[in-house]
Amino acid sequence: MPYGYEINDLAKEESWRMFRIMGELVEGFDKLSGIEPAVTIYGSARLGVDDELYARTEEIARQLGEAGFSIITGGGPGVMEAANKGALEAGVKSVGLNIELPEEQVCNAYTTKSLTFSHFFARKVMLVKYAIAFVIIPGGLGTLDELTEVLTLMQTHKIRPFPVILFSSEYWKGFLGWLRSSTLARGFVSEDDLNLLRVCDYPDEVTEAVRRWYTKQEIVGRKVLLD
Repeated sequence: MPYGYEINDLAKEESWRMFRIMGELVEGFDKLSGIEPAVTIYGSARLGVDDELYARTEEIARQLGEAGFSIITGGGPGVMEAANKGALEAGVKSVGLNIELPEEQVCNAYTTKSLTFSHFFARKVMLVKYAIAFVIIPGGLGTLDELTEVLTLMQTHKIRPFPVILFSSEYWKGFLGWLRSSTLARGFVSEDDLNLLRVCDYPDEVTEAVRRWYTKQEIVGRKVLLD
């Protein structure tokens, strides 16, 4: 009998978990509707405010904001804070999609619209759904996860193809070299899978790449398969 109660309790907990996930998605759709066009900026939460990359991220977001794009981030510190700060300076919607973690991640002070998620995958849906381009600032495992997920969604036609811009060729060259020399060489990906990846080293290059895609559906910037 106690074992049966445990099974029933587990079933009830899973049912309530499903409703909580649905609630997060519904709240996200409700609160983020109307923020388009938007650009999602990914990158490390560990980036310090004195790092040159912080200032460059802030400038990227500010330029994109001045070009009329809302900015979406994961809502935390580091790159996310810099991007939200740039969006706030430009006077556009500055969206932070925070996540509950064992070591609490506090939403940065530069968001004008914020949500906090319990489930990573619900948050990922919202980071992708309203974006017309993705800017990937240097980061760690979480950034790599977000980058490869976006590419996989495009590869499998779950979302439309949009520009995926890797900022800082110096940082990404090892990853891109591996994609070219190992993954592509063995046929695990195709050139078409990588066609939307572009590398930029300056904020104005990022802004121009996003603007050209949004207005003319043209992909500009350096292709990852070309040195």
